[in-house]
Amino acid sequence: MTTGPNPHRRAALRWLRALALLAGGAGAWPVWAARVVGVRVWPARDYTRVTIESDTALQITPVYVADPPRLAVDIRGADLLPSLQELVQRVQPDDPFVARVRVGLFTPDTVRLVIDLKQPIGPQVFQLDPVAAYQHRLVLDLYPLAPPDPLEELIARHVGRGSDSPPPPAADPIAELIARREQREKDVVLAIAHRLRDRLDGTRINGNPVRVFMTRDDDYFVPLHVRVQKAQRVQADLFVSIHADAFFSPRPRGASVYALSDRGASSAAARWLANRENAADRIGGLPVSVKDATVQRTLLDMSMTAQINDSLQLGGTLLREIDRVGDLHKPRVEQAGFAVLRAPDIPSVLVETAFISNPEEERRLRDPDFQARMAEALERGIRRYFERNPPLARNRAA
Repeated sequence: MTTGPNPHRRAALRWLRALALLAGGAGAWPVWAARVVGVRVWPARDYTRVTIESDTALQITPVYVADPPRLAVDIRGADLLPSLQELVQRVQPDDPFVARVRVGLFTPDTVRLVIDLKQPIGPQVFQLDPVAAYQHRLVLDLYPLAPPDPLEELIARHVGRGSDSPPPPAADPIAELIARREQREKDVVLAIAHRLRDRLDGTRINGNPVRVFMTRDDDYFVPLHVRVQKAQRVQADLFVSIHADAFFSPRPRGASVYALSDRGASSAAARWLANRENAADRIGGLPVSVKDATVQRTLLDMSMTAQINDSLQLGGTLLREIDRVGDLHKPRVEQAGFAVLRAPDIPSVLVETAFISNPEEERRLRDPDFQARMAEALERGIRRYFERNPPLARNRAA
């Protein structure tokens, strides 16, 4: 016995054909496609960083050409072309490394991104998994072949003026922040650091000239171990890391000072904060090879008793001066394993100026008067520490 075509089977076949066309037909959205959610260019004196953020990891092939210097990155997904073309507009004329960016269709399913460079570089191209508020990130770090020397920068800053002459006044770093009514920790702490530098730089303590070097003086990412390396390169006598605290609840308030510990954290709160601050490298983004090297450094011999004792003295002096400005969150110097405080030969502290997550303190952090008073308190504390603990004489370059 024979039967005619089954209408249900015909409908099923039509549905399967439609799915096949959707999956692989012309103009279809392939299973590996990604959607770009943000493109950024961060120019700085140390290096320029280009990031492409997407909802899934990108499929890429990078190629660096030395003459003329340029970095090409082939990214699979023709539909990414409109989003990636935004990078062309993001390049600033004063970028020290990037001359221009070109984006175009290289093959029917591949976009080629070409970064024309002003000088030869040592590129680092890597991808980061989602973390914090970021999704998948493709990172292009453009490092100069001869990186700037922190010691030369410090010397150059003081050349042409006497050691007793303060540097020329800089524009108020908080003004732009106030104008746009937006509060971010990096803006606040950079403003306080600028104020502190301007108060100390070019003055004298115990007859000795003060020269202040900032591990970063603009808005760009500096890995934690690089901050320590910069301080060591300029043979610093002191290292002060300035932050604005934050918590899940808006209730915590007040300032705190932290030093390194070689025996674990002094409290659960100090341990939590150290873990959060140490996550800066994970959020900022480092290649795997650099991460591994950083981990090895943190596992080095921690016999740093003298440095920790000096840091506790410095922290106590700063805490007493900060107490004159506002509330203290902790009445004593706390300790934990902060990666940024691991210079074995430099007294190092981390200062949390206030809680940016507390609405009242957030308003204070935005107040120029509070900014000035906090910088003044830190200056007084540094001066009093050096008056009681003069730095050892060192053989300094140039």
